[in-house]
Amino acid sequence: MTKLIIQIPCFNESETIAETIAALPKSIDGVDAIEILIIDDGSNDDTAEAARAAGAVHIVHNGVNRGLAQSFQRGLDASLRRGADIIVNTDGDNQYNGADVEALVRPILSGAADIVIGDRQTQSVEHFSPAKKFLQKAGSRLVSRLSNAQIADAVSGFRAFSREAALGMTVRSSFSYTTETLIQAGRRRLQIISVPIRTNKVERPSRLFRSIPQFLVRTSRTMLRAYAMYEPLKIFAILGIALMLAGAAPVGRFLFHYMTGDGGGMIQSLIIGGVLIIIGAISAMFALIADLVAYNRQLLELTLERVRKIEYAMETQAVPEKRRLPVDKIREELKSLPQVFGGGLR
Repeated sequence: MTKLIIQIPCFNESETIAETIAALPKSIDGVDAIEILIIDDGSNDDTAEAARAAGAVHIVHNGVNRGLAQSFQRGLDASLRRGADIIVNTDGDNQYNGADVEALVRPILSGAADIVIGDRQTQSVEHFSPAKKFLQKAGSRLVSRLSNAQIADAVSGFRAFSREAALGMTVRSSFSYTTETLIQAGRRRLQIISVPIRTNKVERPSRLFRSIPQFLVRTSRTMLRAYAMYEPLKIFAILGIALMLAGAAPVGRFLFHYMTGDGGGMIQSLIIGGVLIIIGAISAMFALIADLVAYNRQLLELTLERVRKIEYAMETQAVPEKRRLPVDKIREELKSLPQVFGGGLR
């Protein structure tokens, strides 16, 4: 039995949530059950009630507004606990055409992808400004480079995850999950593909950011942090080498004039160059330390993924037998942990 859960993070979406749910497919070939899960992110209207009346099966209440990224992560956790084999994420403002859920799910059902991103084809969307089209294209190219994957629309929130892909996702950003999850997935060597989707025009302004500059700053910070978690050696090594090269120029200037007998007035160059070289050497040393920390983080991610598998298998009693982990399988999972840490779980 294949279960699809469509999760919808919502904040004050009572006016559009019913329309959003109504557009979602009721059946898909190859999928035995489709359920709707709402993450109510501290809404102060009747979003949850409207969603339930429209057919939502599960409601997760944040209590207070935690933001889109953490609501997305709570949705993944809740969907996995409820036995989802495939998870589709969409928005509550009816931006995406719900009928295209099948297009997202199909590559996962066939085994062709672990994650499928809905490509809004922004270059042909009439209500997108030229600036927004340019930023979307440039940003997607950058994320593709950072994640080692070809991604057409990096900030699209309309996407599907296989169960295995979702188990390894850990979103730490307080802003948005879109770029962080792609960089994580790319570095885990997951198969990511894009499929064209249709969109609906949304009249209300975005609740995620107030202006384009704010969006760029916060997204850039999220991308840098996510990339640094997986490639700290490259980042700090490049920074260290650049500083040492910058310091070598004034030091070379001092040495040249000193050898020609006119170095008395070049002490400032020696000091500046020496400071830059020292800072660069320290940065290069940090690169090695950060690389060891990143390796340790990968071990922790592996452990977290295995713990999640065990936890969800034990909690989800309603899941069909073929997706439950038997006791001997759980014991094998636990015994494999010492091979990573060199410890002794008995």
